[in-house]
Amino acid sequence: MTLRLTPIEQLDLSGKKLAVIGGTNGLGRAIAQQALARGADVTVVGRRFRDAPAARLTFVAADLSSMSEATRVARELPAESFDVVLLTTGIIAAKTREETPEQVERDVAISYLSRLAILRGLGSRLGSARETGAPRPRVFVMGSPGTGNLGDPGDLNSEKAYRSMVAHANTVAGNEALVLGAKDRFPGPAFFGLAPYLIKTDIRSNLLGEGSIAHKLVETAVGLVMQSPETYAKRIVPLLFAPELEGRTGLMFGHKAQPILPTQGFDEAYVDRYLSASETLLRQALTRPRPGGTRPDQPPHSPTP
Repeated sequence: MTLRLTPIEQLDLSGKKLAVIGGTNGLGRAIAQQALARGADVTVVGRRFRDAPAARLTFVAADLSSMSEATRVARELPAESFDVVLLTTGIIAAKTREETPEQVERDVAISYLSRLAILRGLGSRLGSARETGAPRPRVFVMGSPGTGNLGDPGDLNSEKAYRSMVAHANTVAGNEALVLGAKDRFPGPAFFGLAPYLIKTDIRSNLLGEGSIAHKLVETAVGLVMQSPETYAKRIVPLLFAPELEGRTGLMFGHKAQPILPTQGFDEAYVDRYLSASETLLRQALTRPRPGGTRPDQPPHSPTP
């Protein structure tokens, strides 16, 4: 396909509504700021709000390492009014395996499974209250699609063996599977993938140790030779709302908003297998008892009078 994207300086997003899940830091924050500057109403979801309050900017606090929290937030978001949802939450797995209180490997929880939980919570509500004739609502999934990672749906939770980059590859593959297969599980929106590649952010801090010498050296090198988060955001924001995407789904885009090919091996059967394994892991996380004997989908016990 041929894209003729409107330059960011000429883009008018007045009246458009964008939700950035993971929009309080890194690439999500840069994209949220660019969209806000072009007139969009922006909702950002994350742990800590790092920007000054502004008109048309809404912050929703959430710890997206928790599947129950991701599910709750998704149900409470005003999805009916959103034009675009961008899923950007992500880390890189640590050198030794980390597990959330819901017994999910931490990288797969934050960088992938929370996104599946968000989509389940948004469901068919996405964009449903907009004017008749509005473009089909869109979901953009940020990761590394098209880079050859097929993951291992048989060990999605890295319980049989653990290596950092193998665990992270499970999140990369899961996000590509979402782009290719979500339309069959969540009818309504169009789904697209984003592959920003190397950009200086905090995503590698979990692997290298935040503030460590290795972390500082790597990020300095990346910052010197690769594009900045702001440059990437200026390229991607016009894509999020591009008229050329109307009527399409399952497409993926590289670091300059150019179309890229999916990973070979992601046929329909493999996508379904991957998403089925993911749904099983998500159900397990949501039904595991928490302290006090309740499940994450139940309220805590009331104290006895």
